[in-house]
Amino acid sequence: MTGELEHLLAAIYRTYHYDFRHYAEASMRRRLESARVHLGEPSLAAVQDRMQSDPTMFNELLRFLTVQVSDMFRDPIYYRALRDRAVPYLETYASLKIWVAGCSTGEEPYSIAILLHEHGLLERSLIYATDINPESLRAAQDGVFDMARVQRFTSTYQDGGGRASLSDYYQAAYGNAVFDRKLRKRIVFSDHSLATDSAFAECQLVSCRNVLIYFEKALQERALGVLAGSVCRRGFLGLGLKETLRFSQIGAQFTEVQPETRMYQKL
Repeated sequence: MTGELEHLLAAIYRTYHYDFRHYAEASMRRRLESARVHLGEPSLAAVQDRMQSDPTMFNELLRFLTVQVSDMFRDPIYYRALRDRAVPYLETYASLKIWVAGCSTGEEPYSIAILLHEHGLLERSLIYATDINPESLRAAQDGVFDMARVQRFTSTYQDGGGRASLSDYYQAAYGNAVFDRKLRKRIVFSDHSLATDSAFAECQLVSCRNVLIYFEKALQERALGVLAGSVCRRGFLGLGLKETLRFSQIGAQFTEVQPETRMYQKL
């Protein structure tokens, strides 16, 4: 990275300890350009000056720096693979730890909680859901989603092998779907950065989907090392459908369970 972009990301790291310096440059440039227009500034240098003189503005900037795009049961074939391939292994444990890295506003951890409930595993599970954006984590803790999105969630839930009706897990109120507290009480939401932090916990399942695609190669390798270090022997690692362990430094530690679903099992 060069010029104003490099200086701005360095200032963010120096001032707020958020490290975006090794995110994919093209994506980061687009997001910061959107932020610049939104903030009404003439240049990224002006954005930097404003950020450093007005600390409250950084939270607004963080909305653009982090990608908050998610759906419940996104990529249903992944959830079918969890049911068919991972659950029989998870059922052998008296207690389970699961880590959802880059959880955004909570769609994936709630999806996994529902899946675990339908297989009788939720009460013995603890789901760690992490993200770098505090506003996203607060929204995720609330477990409230716009009803306009729920029709799509219902479809992907069914395609992902859902065993009931998605409406069994939420109450409709004022145009929103409020998800059941029995799901929320098994999820711990926490701040964690794959760019700067270490392995989170030893888990039977780590799911980090559609996060690595925003990283440069070196940061991808670092993140994969953190993720792999959190997967117990014979545990599972799930990635996004456009992500892979092929050619990675940790690839030899895993076998591909289902290539089309990007699900891997640690050797």
